[in-house]
Amino acid sequence: MKKFGWIVGIFLIVFLSVFMWWKYFFVFGEGVKAGSLNYFVKKGVVFKTYEGRVVQEGFQSPTAGALQSNEFRFSVIDEEVALQLERSSGKFVELRYKEYNGMLPWRGASNFIVTEVLDVKESGKASTSGVPFDQ
Repeated sequence: MKKFGWIVGIFLIVFLSVFMWWKYFFVFGEGVKAGSLNYFVKKGVVFKTYEGRVVQEGFQSPTAGALQSNEFRFSVIDEEVALQLERSSGKFVELRYKEYNGMLPWRGASNFIVTEVLDVKESGKASTSGVPFDQ
């Protein structure tokens, strides 16, 4: 009976370790998102983390008949990336991110962690210099 208890205990420890790694450290997805940087702040009671929101073009509708802007909420853990984003408020930004299955309090309030700022522009609009009313 004692041997059975040890086997069950070791199995539980291994299972919980694998689950914790999968939930909090496994990179579920990576990608690039672009849009207008709405806000970027450092906040928190115990853990001060960088949080931001990018408003993307278009709309999303979680329920039929309702419209809301397409937002990308994210966290940043790299100070260099955070400094770039602090200087880019209101501008069109292109961000590379990693998506995790769960969030950790010291990593931020989002499952999406921005790892790199690819591009910053004054506006996301295409150049329309050939249009007569723009000249």
